[in-house]
Parts: sequence; structure tokens; C-alpha cells
Amino acid sequence: MKDTDWLANFPEDWQELRADFLCYPYRETVSPERFAGQAVAHYSIPQVQETGGPLVEPADDIDSSKLLIRRPTLLVSKLNPRKKTICIAEPQGDLPTLASGEFVSIQSDKFDQNYAYYVWLSEKVTDRLSAIVQSATRSHQRVNPSDILKLPWKWPSLATQERIAGFLRVKTAQIDALIARKQALLERLVEKRQAIITQAVIQGLNPDVAMKESGFAWLGHVPSHWDVKRLKYISPRVTVGIVVTPAAYYADEGTLALRGLNVRTMGFDLSDTRNITPEGNALNSKSTLQAGDLVAVRTGAPGTTSVIPEELAGSNCIDLVIIRRPRGASERYLGWFLNSSVAHTQYAMGAEGALQQHFNVETSKEVVVTLPPPSEQFEIAKHIDEAIASHDVQADKVRRSSELLFEYRSALITAAVTGQIEGLQ
Repeated sequence: MKDTDWLANFPEDWQELRADFLCYPYRETVSPERFAGQAVAHYSIPQVQETGGPLVEPADDIDSSKLLIRRPTLLVSKLNPRKKTICIAEPQGDLPTLASGEFVSIQSDKFDQNYAYYVWLSEKVTDRLSAIVQSATRSHQRVNPSDILKLPWKWPSLATQERIAGFLRVKTAQIDALIARKQALLERLVEKRQAIITQAVIQGLNPDVAMKESGFAWLGHVPSHWDVKRLKYISPRVTVGIVVTPAAYYADEGTLALRGLNVRTMGFDLSDTRNITPEGNALNSKSTLQAGDLVAVRTGAPGTTSVIPEELAGSNCIDLVIIRRPRGASERYLGWFLNSSVAHTQYAMGAEGALQQHFNVETSKEVVVTLPPPSEQFEIAKHIDEAIASHDVQADKVRRSSELLFEYRSALITAAVTGQIEGLQ
């Protein structure tokens, strides 16, 4: 696209200039060793994505050279422009303030820094930078720093820049407050969802039922006519899927191999799947899945469990706990139990790994399960199915409302910085 086309529909009196005619790159790099034994404020890519600001951490935990921030500086990430990792870094009092070298750092006395922040945050600039990334994969896109610094733009007067930035500061704060309320509501709905599952599999559906001690202090009381058994006495075999999969096993076509990212709470997401060759599948035939088996995530979100439906029978799995079709338990009831808070607590007690928790087969075998009579298991599973379906409809509405607010925020920023809002030009 020609820059003349890209910069169409701006106010006629705005001046067309490349950004580097108004700003200059600022790069004063330092080794974290300079601040050994001290705490520093660190603007890392993940931290800015999560909070928009720095993380105070020991300099000894930082292992590469960083940018030293001495004055307010616009930071624009070179990585994955679609993620809009952009902020104005501020010196943090007496703390040395550092930033990742993956940021392009920009300073200027010729434009309003807050207006420039919104320019690089706009969809118009995001689309342009995304179109000229240097790498092919969506997860590792990188923009040439010169493409960020030499951004063609039509700049309003400094007074107009300040007016636009002030307008956006107020409006985005109002939108952000609404989004925060939506996110808080979603968190409460997640808690409610978990409570629906846990209460049903621990106390049943009859509030007046007689209760007894379960025999486990952390489990408390359960209905007096229920059994309590470890999983190894319910499933004939608890095992694990393919643990190490050579790259040669993967193929465009072949046997579906489910992974942890495919498993949801009593469901599956098959938007990103892997297939393995017939040879790879034959070598790992012991982990072939049958309808009615259960699979549980070992790493990342330990304990997330689903039941294999007929349409996924014959598939294989990678690094999932496999709970063969249970005896004396409804598959759906057992699946809901294994997704309850009381099951996840047991997984957490047996989990390993500092960065990503995971649990082993032995931990899974020892999970204590409540077992109502078969007819009551079906009633409880049906109740949870219906309650969760209704709950998820509500959560989806809140989630979509939050997404629309994000979209509106982005559209508002783009409209304002391009002079499309009457009264701000």
C-alpha cells in the first residue's frame, strides 16, 4: 500500500512527516550486574503486557543487558505487533529503572508523548506494522526497529495533540473501569461455576440428607449412603499417554493425538491438533483411547478432565493421564468430580514443577472420590450438565460484552489520533 493511500482521510492541515523527523531513538544499555544486590524496576515484555508497568525485582534475577530509563520514554515492542506491547516508561523514584532490549525506545521534544503513545497503539499503526513483520510464524513476529521509528504519519499541531491525548486519557480510563468490572464479574462467575460442581459432588442434591464423616479431614462430611474410594479402585487402569513424541511421528494426516491444550472441563477444543503417523501410533498403541475413557491434563492446568466421546474413540494422546472406563461410576459423574475443587486440591498436593505444575500417574491413582449410588450419579451429572450450560451462557454474554468494550476502545483511539472525531481536530 502506498503511504499516500495509507495516510488518506486525515485532516488537510495536519503535517505529513516520518516519525524520525520529530523523535530520536534513545538507547542507553546497561548490564544488570551494575545493580547487583539491588532491587530494580523492570519493564519486561510480559510484565507490560500484563500490567502496563514495571515489576520490581532483584537485579540478580535479570540475565541480559537492558535499556536504562532516565526520563519518561515511549517504549514500542519489536515483537508481535498485534499484541500492542506499548507503554510510557517512567523512572521509578530511587529505583534503577530498566527495560527490555526488545523495545524500541523513543523520546522527543517535538511531539506530545501521550499522543504518540496512542498513535502507536492505534489499529492503523498496528495493521501497518503487522503487514511488514520479518518472520513468518504468527507467534514470533518481529518488526524492524527502523520501520517503527520511520513511521509515516500526519501530525496535528502540538496543541491538538495535547487535546486528543487528554480526551483519550479520560475516555479510555472510563472504558477501562467498565472492562475491569466485567473482568471481576467473570472471575466471580468462574468461582460460582466451580462451586456448582464441587457442591454437587460432595453434598449431593438433597439439602436434608443425613451426613457422615468422610474419613478425610480436608474432605469433611459426605452423605451417609455414599462410598468414598480412591481412583485406583474405580478405574481398572490409570496410565499415561505418549510421554516423548519424536518429531518424526508427526504428520499432516494420521491418527489424532490429543494434547493438554485440547482438553477443556468436560469438553475438547480441537482448533489446534496434531496427528501422528501409523508407525508412531502402532508403537504407542497402549495409549489408544476408547469411548468412555477419561483424560486429564498433567501440565499447566493439572486435573482438567474430559470424557472421550464416540467420535474421538481410536485417537491417541500425548502426556495426558488416561483413566480407563471406570467401574461402578458414571463416566460423566467421575469427570465432573475430577474437575471439582476437592479433586484439584488433591492434584495440587501431589503436583511437581516450579514453572508449570504437573502430577504423575501415581498421584492420580490416589485421588479420593465420592461415590453416590449409580442412579444418583446420573442425576448429579445431569444437574451439573444443565447448571453449567446455563451458567456458561451468562459467562459468554459477559465475555462478549468485555470484548466489545475492547473493540470500542481501540476504534476510539484510532478515530481520535487520525482526526476523525469532531471537535478534536
